[in-house]
Amino acid sequence: MSTDLIRYDLLVQDALRGVMRKVLADASAAGRLPGDHHFTISFRTKAPGVRISKRLAEQWPQEMTIILQHQYSNLVVDERGFSVGLSFRSIPEQLYVPFEAVTVFSDPSVDFGLKWEVDELAPAREEEQEPARFPTRPQPAGEAPPARPGPRPARSEKRPDSAPPATEESGGEAAKIVSIDAFRKKT
Repeated sequence: MSTDLIRYDLLVQDALRGVMRKVLADASAAGRLPGDHHFTISFRTKAPGVRISKRLAEQWPQEMTIILQHQYSNLVVDERGFSVGLSFRSIPEQLYVPFEAVTVFSDPSVDFGLKWEVDELAPAREEEQEPARFPTRPQPAGEAPPARPGPRPARSEKRPDSAPPATEESGGEAAKIVSIDAFRKKT
């Protein structure tokens, strides 16, 4: 078998992150989530570029799950990630999460989800990235990244039960998750 010099696995990861970016950018531009849609997002709290308070970092030292449904504010999306205001035990917090830090993105209202595997052996890329800046205003609707046509991922895995979400709202049934491993060629 030859070596994959193109790195299809990384291209697919980026394409799937583009789905998440598009959905969040559309919600930001509209100022609300459409219909009954809501999002459960898990991310690595120590990933490069993540901005959360010291209090939250101590409470969730590895991974944190947030729910964007009724009680969030200031959702702003840029090319690298998103910023959102949430309350944790009645204390307002502003978070910035780079898309590369996200491990799970799901929309339980339509039983859809994406999951990215964390490669423990991959070196941290902190030196390569500039520090993330909080966006100050929403991106105008006309400047949102264009949708990219492509194959729809199959819904294959159920989300494993893990720590409860960091917000006070619960997301209902577990969403089916598409793991990036579904796109990798098994050897």
